[in-house]
Amino acid sequence: MENNNTILSVKDLQVEFTVRDRKLKAIRNISMDLREGRVLALVGESGSGKSVFTKTFTGMLDDNGEITNGEIIFEGQDLTKFKTDKDWLGVRGKKIATVFQDPMTSLNPVRTIGYQISEVIIKHQEKSKAEAKKIAIELMKRVGIPNPEKRYDEYPHMYSGGMRQRIVIAIALACRPRILICDEPTTALDVTIQAQIIQLIKDLSVEYGFTTIYITHDLGVVAKVADDVAVMYAGQIVEYGTSEEIFYDPRHPYTWGLLSSLPQLEEEDGELHAIKGTPPSLFEEIKGDAFALRSDYAMKIDFELEPPMFKVSDTHYAKTWLLHENAPKVEKPAILNNLHEKMQRITSKGGTYGSTK
Repeated sequence: MENNNTILSVKDLQVEFTVRDRKLKAIRNISMDLREGRVLALVGESGSGKSVFTKTFTGMLDDNGEITNGEIIFEGQDLTKFKTDKDWLGVRGKKIATVFQDPMTSLNPVRTIGYQISEVIIKHQEKSKAEAKKIAIELMKRVGIPNPEKRYDEYPHMYSGGMRQRIVIAIALACRPRILICDEPTTALDVTIQAQIIQLIKDLSVEYGFTTIYITHDLGVVAKVADDVAVMYAGQIVEYGTSEEIFYDPRHPYTWGLLSSLPQLEEEDGELHAIKGTPPSLFEEIKGDAFALRSDYAMKIDFELEPPMFKVSDTHYAKTWLLHENAPKVEKPAILNNLHEKMQRITSKGGTYGSTK
């Protein structure tokens, strides 16, 4: 997946956690290039490794987790070599920032909103208190906080959930990062506020020129904001491509299952599609294709050998034996036929595309 416009490159990354004296392999030899200035959506079921994968970019793995193989190249440095907070000082928050799902866990309840934004500006931009306050108020205004001069001295509990999330975004942008990781940033918000936050992040990415990684279960979010999509399953990326390629020309059976689960594609009798079974245990060594036991398209080889990442186009790859030249020809599920037209109809009605959560 090489691209001349790469801002961050991951090669053969492996992450393990020690849980009750057992090893859990959460990330299994992922390789991926993040393209500068674009929005990448990471999608997949809970436990697929989306958040763990991106935490390696900022050194925020839990204490029982470690990178056991691979490299993460950013600005000529291998981030997997960083071991201490001092090592991460010039990257975490400053060049790669994160917006988390619950703003109340990100904000200090006993510090004013203004103090928390200004503190970041003073630390990373080396501004005076007066300069930091001016920049903080401008950021608050930019993310849609009304009367920012007045609300600068208020505390987090005095803000609504949507407003708190806007403040978290302002703090993340205070250092003008090159990469912004948004980890399920709208999950805890109501639908109307979700749409506002999604649009805000999209607008800011254009204005400030940062690269965005958007972690989500919601394929509606993906369709609205993503340029590129990485589909994750059992600690691996099983399909990668542009948003158009993933939605309208998906090649992996797992991607077919996710798309078929869109609520708007329910059958006439009201039945929703669901992917049968459960993901494999990551405590055990996985033989063959991790999705084989849940797939209606599994072949004998899927239970014996792990498939490579097959190239569909210069921007589209899928990790499935169905793309081998000797594999039988199969069609994607009929429910996905004319998906482009179905989704356009949903959009024209002002709706969203639905969720796989």
